[in-house]
Amino acid sequence: MSEHDERRDTVDQIDLDQWVKVWDEQRTFQADGLTDQDATAGDDRKRSYIVSMYPYPSGDLHMGHAEVYSISDVIARFDRLRGLNTLNPIGWDSFGLPAENAAIKRDLHPRTWTYDNIAVQAASFKRLGVSFDWRTRLHTSDPEYYRWNQWIFLKLFDQGLAYRKASPVNWCPKDHTVLANEQVIQGKCERCGSVVERRNLTQWFFRITDYAQRLLDDMDQLQGQWPEDILAMQRNWIGRSSGAHVDFRIVGREEPVRVFTTRPDTLYGATFFVVAADAPLALELVTDEHRAPLQEYIAQLGGTSEVERLASDRAKTGVFLGSYAINPVNGEQIPIYASDYVLADYGTGALMAVPAHDQRDLDFAKAMNLPVKTVVDTGEADPAETGVATAARGTMVNSGEFDGLNSGEALPAIIAQLEKQGVGQGAITYRLRDWLLSRQRYWGTPIPIIHCEDCGEVGVPVDQLPVRLPESGFSLKPDDNQSPLGTATEWVNVECPKCGKPARRDTDTMDTFVDSSWYFLRFPNPDYTEGPFDPEGVKRWLPVDHYIGGKEHANLHLLYARFMTKALHDAGLLHFVEPFRRLTNQGQVIMEGKAMSKSLGNIVNLQEQIAQYGPDAVRVTMIFAGPPEDDIDWAAVSPAGSVKWLNRVRRLASLVPAESLGADPATGDQALRRRVHVLLDEITQKMEGGRQNVVIARLMELTTLLQQAVDGGLGAADPAVREGVEGLVIALSCFAPFTADDSWVKLGHEPSVATTSWPKVDKSLTVADQVTCIIQVNGKVRDRLQVPAGITEDDLRTLSLESDAVKKAVGEATIAKVVVRAPKLVNIALAR
Repeated sequence: MSEHDERRDTVDQIDLDQWVKVWDEQRTFQADGLTDQDATAGDDRKRSYIVSMYPYPSGDLHMGHAEVYSISDVIARFDRLRGLNTLNPIGWDSFGLPAENAAIKRDLHPRTWTYDNIAVQAASFKRLGVSFDWRTRLHTSDPEYYRWNQWIFLKLFDQGLAYRKASPVNWCPKDHTVLANEQVIQGKCERCGSVVERRNLTQWFFRITDYAQRLLDDMDQLQGQWPEDILAMQRNWIGRSSGAHVDFRIVGREEPVRVFTTRPDTLYGATFFVVAADAPLALELVTDEHRAPLQEYIAQLGGTSEVERLASDRAKTGVFLGSYAINPVNGEQIPIYASDYVLADYGTGALMAVPAHDQRDLDFAKAMNLPVKTVVDTGEADPAETGVATAARGTMVNSGEFDGLNSGEALPAIIAQLEKQGVGQGAITYRLRDWLLSRQRYWGTPIPIIHCEDCGEVGVPVDQLPVRLPESGFSLKPDDNQSPLGTATEWVNVECPKCGKPARRDTDTMDTFVDSSWYFLRFPNPDYTEGPFDPEGVKRWLPVDHYIGGKEHANLHLLYARFMTKALHDAGLLHFVEPFRRLTNQGQVIMEGKAMSKSLGNIVNLQEQIAQYGPDAVRVTMIFAGPPEDDIDWAAVSPAGSVKWLNRVRRLASLVPAESLGADPATGDQALRRRVHVLLDEITQKMEGGRQNVVIARLMELTTLLQQAVDGGLGAADPAVREGVEGLVIALSCFAPFTADDSWVKLGHEPSVATTSWPKVDKSLTVADQVTCIIQVNGKVRDRLQVPAGITEDDLRTLSLESDAVKKAVGEATIAKVVVRAPKLVNIALAR
């Protein structure tokens, strides 16, 4: 076949719709035992549950979708071919702010915009050849799904894990809703980029802090199965700190203020006290004459984000409150200030300031001309003179009875003294704060709480779930003073379920992270009506064997899903405490070194790529570009090259005659068989290790090997050629399913290749008969011997010493030592 002919034989000639129809009709990708009704009696196959983070229907699929679902599909297809009963589900994360904003812009109902996009994405997934079990399909915006969001909320509410409180929160002035801390990136809303404001609002929270230590401890189960950087990110976000709670009495106030410090050994160096300016405590401690300056300072902080407030290079500002705290270890009165570098919702919103040994405290002390007192001698220069705090451990000075001790000795001793005096105790705290889940928008799960003046917060009775979103009678227009649901008068005004008096529904909706914190539990039976998930389905399939998605979710979705799993376990609903056994994070698809964006004009359209090159070539190009965790620069890869290779595979398959079907490979060329089985063995190992890009490289090598065998005179009819081509096509089906099924039929088989088995490697063919052994004398190579692969150390030693080249190198010298590493190395050391 000429080069011109090969180029004419394009992937586009494959009838994609035909194969999608075949897979659907044959139920090729349906897992057995998805529900009790279709469970296969006596099916004792090992199960494999592969889940990709489900998509958001913001439009058609994009390049990032193609990458993550190509990776997960390779894993699922490989497991099926290895004989595992594999479940690869699909659903849509279909609530959320982007849909609502898009609907407002287009004057549509969010439901219309959302479900239209889902239909488009579903068709694109089939066009991409992803092997989903479509029976699992769910949409989180369906009442049948969000009913169980509400059920779970009420379960946590009854357990005291869902609660409402007034708190300083992040407010997006453009989207008119609160944001969790994790959704604020460098002081801006992660969705729209607006500068986030701080406001005091009453909001709903999940008490994730109750699980802080378990979230840390249970990471032991994930070690080696999750990327280490993700585990490190979660540990840092949870932020476990050991230290002490210390009570500072306030002059003229009966109730002390408790602070937490990781360095109780520096207590003698506390020279002032700082309270978050926007904390209620600041207004409690300020004297009348200093109230006006405090209120003016608070007003100035209105638009300052948390990230900006905590920035180390931010100039320190604050106001004196006119009051004093008493240092419990030495009785000294220290002034109390309000500042923005302390956060209101971290601990009590107050801290003891030790400027000599904390840089932010030192910067504040310099700005306010406050004293700096060194109490730990680290051998470094005086912080008061250098402006650089000394945070290291050292020898205690200016610390009363503890002078001369090192910090390690003083720390427990000072804690013991605090406990003895009743003014403190050893403690552990966490940076992690409770999960803020309220959103002041329409397109989300209504919070199932009714507010009654007499009964307070009352859960909606379970038999009245779901609390459906109103379809009319509300305004979608964002309003700082009222959420969209607040405008739905008929929907809001109800009777109290307890006393029957007039009451009001809660007008907030849940953040979509609630939806995604448990969706993987429902896939095994998404039509189940007796609870949020089918207990038998969960028992059969969970926890997830392999979870695939972006690293950007490390401190949001993954942490919340882990918390929800533990909370549901404690409620007696789950038999496990970690939802995902193994985690793979894919990189980004970028263009010319930059993230794709409309503003940069560098977006690559997935559908255009599929139309030009075919879905298989796009998938292969994605995976061949590098390991799954690496970014893919689309400008540096070549789908056209993938097309050419896939055409070569189809050409090979068409050359193998039908009459060779069923021929015994052992009757074929054994030299070719050995090389084929060595490659198939490595392909299998790399697949098991998740090195999918290396697998494609080896498949290309196998293609070349087989083509050379055919062109070199062996001929396509040789049983060893058929065995090699069949192994190539089977392995290729994980990456390029349309090409593989088309080639499988060309080889004379019934469709589909996905229903066959992974190629069996004959290990006896992968062991080389002869290997080259290097013989060294004093580290220099003196000879190379061809020896049997299974040669013993004694025989190899004898052969080496009998070598003429070795004898010449040794000469009259005495051999001191012979080190044998059979079958590849012998090192002979001569006496000096």
